[in-house]
Amino acid sequence: MSATQNNNRKKLLLMGRSGSGKSSMRSIIFSNYSAFDTRRLGATIDVEHSHLRFLGNMTLNLWDCGGQDVFMENYFTKQKDHIFQMVQVLIHVFDVESTEVMKDIEIFMRSLKLLKKYSPQAKIFVLLHKMDLVQLDKREELFKIMMDKLQETSAEYGFPDLVGFPTSIWDESLYRAWSQIVCSLIPNMSIHQSNLVKFKNIVDAYEIILFEKTTFLVICSTETPGEGTQIEPATVSTTPTPSGTNTNVTANRGKPSRDPKRFEKISNIMKNYKQSCTKLKSGFKTLVLNDSIYVSDLTDNMVCFIVLRDSEQPQQLVLDNISKVRGAFQ
Repeated sequence: MSATQNNNRKKLLLMGRSGSGKSSMRSIIFSNYSAFDTRRLGATIDVEHSHLRFLGNMTLNLWDCGGQDVFMENYFTKQKDHIFQMVQVLIHVFDVESTEVMKDIEIFMRSLKLLKKYSPQAKIFVLLHKMDLVQLDKREELFKIMMDKLQETSAEYGFPDLVGFPTSIWDESLYRAWSQIVCSLIPNMSIHQSNLVKFKNIVDAYEIILFEKTTFLVICSTETPGEGTQIEPATVSTTPTPSGTNTNVTANRGKPSRDPKRFEKISNIMKNYKQSCTKLKSGFKTLVLNDSIYVSDLTDNMVCFIVLRDSEQPQQLVLDNISKVRGAFQ
């Protein structure tokens, strides 16, 4: 295997105690499961491997490690050089309702110790999962307490740049977390960002967001401090067209304002819309809302979400501009 092929293969370890929700989140993000669908998933036996194409030339090798104690012990002893070798990212999932927090942290520590030996350059992410089960007014405090402890632990083992997210399968928080995790592996992110800003100026948009086509994880956006848009919720009554080319929907006009969760909300909504298209055996290419919001295929692997400043722009002109910039994102 060539060096380029090796560089395009990214090994992600998904670890955590049994029942913490690892396989559920993996199935929602990468296998188009709904939160309700995950109830039929059984416990993961040993390690489940998923090879996922992302942005065409990058392959995510996701190792979903079963969390039962007997498997965990095996990872840390007999299989340690196999499990922890050549890891780019560790994603450790903590169940916030766990009654064995110290044991959870001990497993995290053992993982860090072996990563330091076999993959010292790995990036570490922790997901404090099932946050929906915590009282709303207690979530921020719990997250801070847990992250302070995990940051301290991670730094002791030579990983000072720990990143953590509160997550739940019942809201859009999973998309925010996994978008940042996956995007940390994309080497040419600055090029995509630069091209997107140029594209924004060409079409005179408030904002453009770039999504990965299969997962609808956010790749990048044109967001800059003090900018950003949230559009009033659309009043939608539509059926995807059989040809899968265009769907026009009536949306409520609203004054643009910043919503810090808009990216992951759009991911969640569009993933559900795409699932509906699939159930109706309809392809998806372009969705137009009130002549000011365009969701369109940009490349074989990317979808762009465009919010225009001027809704009077001819629709065909906007679609032509999208077509002309495709080459810059190939």
